[in-house]
Amino acid sequence: MLFLSRIFVFCFAASYSLALLLEIARAVLWRNLRPVFILGVTAAGLLAHTLYLVNRAIAADSTPLSSAFDWYVLGAWGLAVVYFYWSCHYRNSALGLFVLPLVLGLIGLAKFASREPFPQSRAGQIWGSIHGVFLLLGLVAVAMGFVAGLMYLIQSHRLKNKLTTAGSMRLPSLEWLERVNSRAILISVLMVGAGFASGIVLNMVSHRSKIDEVPWTDPVIWSTSLMFAWLLAAAIFSMLYRPARSGRKVAYLTVASFAFLAVALGLRLLLPSEHTAMIEKQKTESRNLKVEWVACEAQPPNPTALRSVFCLLPSALSLEILR
Repeated sequence: MLFLSRIFVFCFAASYSLALLLEIARAVLWRNLRPVFILGVTAAGLLAHTLYLVNRAIAADSTPLSSAFDWYVLGAWGLAVVYFYWSCHYRNSALGLFVLPLVLGLIGLAKFASREPFPQSRAGQIWGSIHGVFLLLGLVAVAMGFVAGLMYLIQSHRLKNKLTTAGSMRLPSLEWLERVNSRAILISVLMVGAGFASGIVLNMVSHRSKIDEVPWTDPVIWSTSLMFAWLLAAAIFSMLYRPARSGRKVAYLTVASFAFLAVALGLRLLLPSEHTAMIEKQKTESRNLKVEWVACEAQPPNPTALRSVFCLLPSALSLEILR
């Protein structure tokens, strides 16, 4: 456990940054650089990234990996896994030039996010887990669709203008990128839709129990609503309008979906949300609870055992509720 505690965000962020620099060098300067070196650096970063998340989960006082910081770091880990898998199958493709900046961007966003766990009542724990997992999968699907769409537009521009491949910057075929684009739209709308629906159920449970309530007008809720509405409209449009299922049109849809995602994440960071207020409230209550528990333990023994029991009972009940 001591070894895991010595792994910091800088460790895997530096590895991904080095892999990105190697990708740039291979595409521009060092054309004979073997892909195995980039894969090795990425694997080292992915290993450190995984061990860091394991340590965060083990050391968590409450629900593991349940903060905004963890959400962004998990999203970056998902993108890094997809990139590593793609690079193993398409070693000569310059996938890192498109995926690694997104990975580093999510890690950068995590720096400004709160590390305090999201407040949850016991009744809403399962819905909170479902909500977070599906939104995370939706984020990864939208990001990968954006990468495939961007590569499709570049590759299409090359072929249309009969441009030769510049050095080692090779991209997958248009047919493969087209399949990834169309599937990314479907997967992202399913994942974000499931996360949005589970979030509504979670908030309904919270309102019913009067615990950890979030107003329906909260920026987190309506920004997610706009994101899901756009993805649903894009999926319906591609289903009803056959030309939108292929070619540059589906690439434009995936790029626009990522733009909506970026706006939604920006609104979450910039606009005041009830989530932040509840997290601060939880921290204050937890701090007061520890003070109360220490005060009760510090009291001298009393001949009347009943008085000691009544002193410890409120703290014990509070700990059980917050657990």
